[in-house]
Amino acid sequence: MTKKEQKRYVVGLGEALFDCLPEGSKLGGAPANFAYHASQFGFDAMAVSALGNDMLGDQARKEFDQKKLRYIMPTVDYPTGTVQVTLDDEGVPTYDIKTDVAWDNIPFTPELENVARHARAVCFGSLAQRNTVSRETIQKFLAATPEDCLKIFDINLRQNFYTKEVICDSLNACDILKINDEELVTIGRLFGYPGLDIENKCWLILGKYNLKMLVLTCGVNGSYVFAPKKKSFVDTPKVEVADTVGAGDSFTGSFTAAILEGKTIEQAHKRAVKVSAYVCTQKGAMPEINTENYII
Repeated sequence: MTKKEQKRYVVGLGEALFDCLPEGSKLGGAPANFAYHASQFGFDAMAVSALGNDMLGDQARKEFDQKKLRYIMPTVDYPTGTVQVTLDDEGVPTYDIKTDVAWDNIPFTPELENVARHARAVCFGSLAQRNTVSRETIQKFLAATPEDCLKIFDINLRQNFYTKEVICDSLNACDILKINDEELVTIGRLFGYPGLDIENKCWLILGKYNLKMLVLTCGVNGSYVFAPKKKSFVDTPKVEVADTVGAGDSFTGSFTAAILEGKTIEQAHKRAVKVSAYVCTQKGAMPEINTENYII
């Protein structure tokens, strides 16, 4: 690869799956959602996972191609991941995530190592680390990134697919933690932070793990970004909710894009809130957005 061809990638690394919603299956998975939304703001974004040699794997590749989203998703001897999504009356999802699937078995290949060495940002979570194969791939990828690569840990606690060890290792490896209010309660219990309010828990985690930023989303109650000696709060806009699937990922993708553009934390935060509010008005996790509406 010549110097001219060495692009810097914004990478979503982890699960690729289909959300089986009441109206049918929709392609999703936090890393692909993240990469898609970063790509809409003009970044060379890429989704990294694994797919099965099956109809859903073929469908995933076709949809990524249609969305013009780059991907590295080798075919492995496991079925493409699926999640049964049930929505309540307010469109809030609960998930039944199938195990022993393709994204549990992402191989670390020379191609993937080359992407890691040219990563400008990478977003990863706890869910794709539930199995040893993908966990080791994620750790190797993070270790191969350049010093200036922005590492975002979108914690994404699902069912019982996480351990204290995985969370600790990930917090030590990341620059930015993205977490929601329910996950923060779980972390408080897991790490023994009793009696602390939401903000003090966030300040404690920020300092303990030497993070550049901690992003906390609280659903209809707004969202925060904490950084050393800085705090941003933005109210959640009232919108007609279709479903909230992928809203958090759109927040993370658009926030990261703004930070990489050199925007302030406050500017990035406002964009992220606006984008995720729009995604809530649409069905599924990857609606197309008009980025001109989100210039800050």
